[in-house]
Amino acid sequence: MPNKEVILTQEGLEKLKAELKNLKEKDRKEVIGRIKTAKEFGDLSENSEYDDAKNEQAFIEGRIQELELMIKQAKIVASSKGSDIIGLGSTIEVEVEGDKETYFIVGPTESDPVSGKISSESPVGKALIGSKKGAKVTIQTPDGSVEYKVLAIK
Repeated sequence: MPNKEVILTQEGLEKLKAELKNLKEKDRKEVIGRIKTAKEFGDLSENSEYDDAKNEQAFIEGRIQELELMIKQAKIVASSKGSDIIGLGSTIEVEVEGDKETYFIVGPTESDPVSGKISSESPVGKALIGSKKGAKVTIQTPDGSVEYKVLAIK
């Protein structure tokens, strides 16, 4: 598997590290305890508790490996706070079809549109990066074009 940079903000890296720590120190130990308890029930061939615990263990170990690789390959981008040009790490306020919305531009790993974190690789993120306050950016969507007006860059 080729090494691919994982673009993150410092906040995103800290969240990944916290998740990794929780998986290693808490979740891994809990699932090992569940496996041990399930083994005590006897016949493992028909023991759903054992099967569930082993499946969860496999998921946890896979996620630990994934997080370790992401952290190892992380490239932290400096926040573009104070800049008058939208970039990774910018918090922006835009007007979309008469509504004001606030977005935080992040790398694809941190993307969480529900909480206002949009990926720099999403259509909206790509179109907004490099724009300045007052710019009007038209983005093509499956339903047609949508105009975003940049009101503020924080």
